[in-house]
Amino acid sequence: MSKHQEVKDLVDSLEADFAKFYENGNKAAGTRVRTGMQALKNLAQEIRAEVTAMKNSAK
Repeated sequence: MSKHQEVKDLVDSLEADFAKFYENGNKAAGTRVRTGMQALKNLAQEIRAEVTAMKNSAK
């Protein structure tokens, strides 16, 4: 479940930057949001590959 916790922690860490960007228009916060979302995408891809490998090895 550590990957699950990583996803939750990453999303939680971006919360303040989302607010700064969308509510205040802070461009630097927008850059941090984009960087964090890219990290989330990469983490999701790793999880997908891991799940697929586990699923296929069970056959």
